[in-house]
Amino acid sequence: MDKLDRERTEYNDVGSIRIADEVVGIIAGLAATEVPGVTGMSGGLVGGIAELLGKKNLAKGVKVEVGEKEAAVDLYIIVEYGVRIPDIAIRVQENVKRAIETMTGLEVVEVNIHIQGVGFNPENKEEDIRVR
Repeated sequence: MDKLDRERTEYNDVGSIRIADEVVGIIAGLAATEVPGVTGMSGGLVGGIAELLGKKNLAKGVKVEVGEKEAAVDLYIIVEYGVRIPDIAIRVQENVKRAIETMTGLEVVEVNIHIQGVGFNPENKEEDIRVR
């Protein structure tokens, strides 16, 4: 499949507009990490190696399938210790759906959340210990 086949193309009187799948993935990843309680995205071994090499992937932990007018998204996230996971997952689904639909015009038919881990912020943990 060439690059053009992996992009959404829209035609109008002036020309065409193409949105690459990677762009939709970046939008989804950024929208997910905006939600309080999400500490990061899980990109697996390949994503970790890319970051070690200095290539930060903004679509890390995101898998998208984009059709002509619809998109489906799978997100692999790490949540903060102590949060209620179902509540965070619902907020992420809503935020990602809204961001993609607003920015691309695609209809998001599903946003699947995969909780890959639980993280905590060591700085906050130290502050909690000092206060007690």
